[in-house]
Amino acid sequence: MTGVPVPGVSADDAGPRIVGIVQARMGSSRLPGKVLRPLAGRSVLGRVVRAASDSGVLADLVVATSTDTVDDAVAAECARLDVPCHRGPVDDVLDRFLGALAAHPGDAVMRFTADCPLLDPEIITLVASVYRAVPGLDYASTSIARTLPRGLDVEIIRAETLRTLGRLATDHHRVHVTSYAYTHPELFRVLGVTLTPDRSALRLTLDTEQDWTLVRAIIDHFGDVSVPLAKLADWLDGQPRLRALNADVRQKNLEES
Repeated sequence: MTGVPVPGVSADDAGPRIVGIVQARMGSSRLPGKVLRPLAGRSVLGRVVRAASDSGVLADLVVATSTDTVDDAVAAECARLDVPCHRGPVDDVLDRFLGALAAHPGDAVMRFTADCPLLDPEIITLVASVYRAVPGLDYASTSIARTLPRGLDVEIIRAETLRTLGRLATDHHRVHVTSYAYTHPELFRVLGVTLTPDRSALRLTLDTEQDWTLVRAIIDHFGDVSVPLAKLADWLDGQPRLRALNADVRQKNLEES
């Protein structure tokens, strides 16, 4: 992707109506309250909402949080950000997404998680472009054959496919929303979007205090802007101490909630 301009796709262009859904909860086993931590005067959730909006591909955007009273703070932040908020089950995240989709109908859903404050709007635009270009596709994601850092992946699923998952998925698949689709490629038309060069060794998500220290250092350097991945990766190439901060953090397995 380096040096190659990605064509913009407007939400008004002919094609499927894409709804963005951001899952956000205050509860986190390793870093509670992470989605509302401040970064350069903007919450982590606020940065995710901005990146999704700046992609220009979404016809609608909604935050899906839980009915737990601790998530009243998430709903309040959504009101401050002027973004719709749907509240549903704490653990059945798939049901929460289906409720958000019912309230904000669309032909396809782009799923975002609120612990990815370094999302690149250009990558969101690219994945939407790929999805629009392949008729009949059920699911597309950059994480099937990972070359992006954790925290910058983008996925999109056909709305009818998401509703099908609502009938078929059980156990941990209901927590991870789309995982039943990409683990059953014999049932669904699945496409992996691979970007080069391979930067999968970088960890740019927010799940631990080590992640927080790295993310905060990045935002302290770049400020309150969405940073293109190529620019960010080039800078981190010269920051071995920062890259080492969370290099040993273990990502949870799919079966772990």
